[in-house]
Amino acid sequence: MRAQDYQISKEKFVFHNVDERLHDKKLETKPVSYLQDAFRRFARNKASIVATFIIGFLILFAIFGPMLTPYQVKDKDPNYAYCLPRNEFFYKHGIHFWDGGQEKELTKQTYDQYRAIELEIKGRKVIMTKPKVVTDTYMGKERQLYKFRLDTYNVVGIKYALLKYDEYVALQKYQDEHNVQIIYPMTDPAKRPQAEQDINNANIWYETRLGNGRKTEIVFDENGNFKNIYWTDTESPDDDKYTSKMLWEGDTKLYRYAEEKGGNMWNVRVDYYEYYKYIHDKAGDGITKPSFLLGANNYGMDIFSGLASGARFSFILAIIVASVNLVVGAIYGAIEGYYGGKVDLIMERIVDILGSIPSMIVITLLKYHLNASHIVILFISFFATGWVGMAARTRMQFYRFKNQEYVLVARTLGARDRRIMFKHIFPNAIGTLITGSVLVIPGVIFSETSLSYLGIINLSTGNMTSVGTLLATGQNYLFTFPHMILFPSIFISLLMLSFNLFGNGLRDAFNPSLRGNEE
Repeated sequence: MRAQDYQISKEKFVFHNVDERLHDKKLETKPVSYLQDAFRRFARNKASIVATFIIGFLILFAIFGPMLTPYQVKDKDPNYAYCLPRNEFFYKHGIHFWDGGQEKELTKQTYDQYRAIELEIKGRKVIMTKPKVVTDTYMGKERQLYKFRLDTYNVVGIKYALLKYDEYVALQKYQDEHNVQIIYPMTDPAKRPQAEQDINNANIWYETRLGNGRKTEIVFDENGNFKNIYWTDTESPDDDKYTSKMLWEGDTKLYRYAEEKGGNMWNVRVDYYEYYKYIHDKAGDGITKPSFLLGANNYGMDIFSGLASGARFSFILAIIVASVNLVVGAIYGAIEGYYGGKVDLIMERIVDILGSIPSMIVITLLKYHLNASHIVILFISFFATGWVGMAARTRMQFYRFKNQEYVLVARTLGARDRRIMFKHIFPNAIGTLITGSVLVIPGVIFSETSLSYLGIINLSTGNMTSVGTLLATGQNYLFTFPHMILFPSIFISLLMLSFNLFGNGLRDAFNPSLRGNEE
């Protein structure tokens, strides 16, 4: 149609920018590299960011955890087995949480036994709270029970120690220098308990009798007090007389503090809490007293140091396995995918054979036929078939990219196969491979934990343990001492969940096919 039909003025039909040269506008934003773009995509995934911080915390725990505690895995004291977690802040301020205490509901006989320990080791609480008397029905009869909070560290009380005479003298000297009582009077052999289960109970310093069922019963005086049975033989040899200052004021009796056992060995009663401090003070290992942040297991090992040591080993093993599998699998898969044909066919059959061998059979055969440590066996078993999955991923990526135009151009310009493989194709596959390698780490840790838990692999030797071993030792005490299995379970659960979320975030960030699909 004509312009005049629309009644449009001719002056409006003019050239725009007639004197200007038209050209592309300058980009106002900075160019973004592949890694920068991947990081931005990863940062949009909040779950992956949280998982990253959790993984970082777990790694820092594995690295620095063993340095934050004076205990080592080899420090095992059966006398402090099953001790509950203790935080010194809560303990000092009398907060009945995380203070190493345990709620008890016991008969008067058992309550009096704990009360006797507290009376002898003056100055330290064994019964942490005032007892409440409650009524209970047992076998159709009513009985009274004492409900109170028990200190799992001080309940050890007095123990027998077999010392050489020089050690005995050195211990007395330590007492004088530190003004603390460690050695306590021996009990009269003629008045010691007759019940077989209490013959070697050093905490019985009071008079007892053999009651029903051949059980030890306490004999009180007319005022309801304990009657001590300390050995007061004044004609004892000078060698076993105590020469240090006694901390019991007003007591001037001469007690026997050692019992000769022959061979220059002497049996003495020691306050084990103070004796423990003395032993480690003499060793100079930095341990000042028994106090376990996450409690102790059935061997008396600090769970914090064991968990940190096990986590460190698990991370080191997993990272090494993942790195080796990445290198071997990437090279093997690159050759398969690039050359294809007969080369790919032969190499794939080898992969099929190796991939069909169960890892359990590999571990069993290595255990019986390879004279090596379980750590070496574990690494070989993980490596033997672990790289197969990485090779398959690499092969798939090479088939995907090897016929792209930029690869054909490089080949036309005379680039060598090695350059094309690792300069042009491999960088495009690196995102998928990194994601796969990261996900190998939790898989290796979980497999190692499972093998240790089942007892197939034993990693608790010397100054080393594993998370799986801690879980295995704690499963039998799930209802009595749940702290033994609680903290290793939390660690492995956080690890697996966080790595899965982290791996999903990496997959979405590095996979170009997902760009722009988040909305």
